[in-house]
Amino acid sequence: MPLDIITADITTLRMDAIVNAANPSLLGGGGVDGAIHRAAGPALLQACRAIPEVRPGVRCPTGEARITPGFELPAAHVIHTVGPVWHGGADGEAQLLARCHVNAMRLLREHGLRTIAFPAISCGVYGYPVARAAAVALATLRDELACDDSVDITVCCFSTGTGEVFRRAWEEARHGGDPFNAA
Repeated sequence: MPLDIITADITTLRMDAIVNAANPSLLGGGGVDGAIHRAAGPALLQACRAIPEVRPGVRCPTGEARITPGFELPAAHVIHTVGPVWHGGADGEAQLLARCHVNAMRLLREHGLRTIAFPAISCGVYGYPVARAAAVALATLRDELACDDSVDITVCCFSTGTGEVFRRAWEEARHGGDPFNAA
């Protein structure tokens, strides 16, 4: 399957699209979001401001995705998605995280793009446990590739430890693991 897991700075990747683990306002923040905004330059903030709010302060609800140009990034586009905040796992977090990946892939295909890099969505300040997030993300991406393997997916982890967790989760996902029915 065309999926690779690497440890790198996502802002340095030359891809058709990189995914931004954004906040609902799309106006920048910390972690991956802040790094992408800094690397893309001020035009990214202007493009995000131009995306209409669906309600006050929200341009992208949790689980949805929006696309902008990459501006000064080596990536041609940024697909912004808002992951769920971890509340213990009983508030639909897994389904929302899966939707982030599905909607990012939908935008990739709608725009005729072929290469995409995902960060570990929701694993920073949103507090999603890395192993659980990896299981959901990789099972979802496995299913996406089963429907259409014409795209190349990279999961870009910022730290070696996170990368190892994602690699173990990928082995489980490739052998049919189902994170939605796990205890």
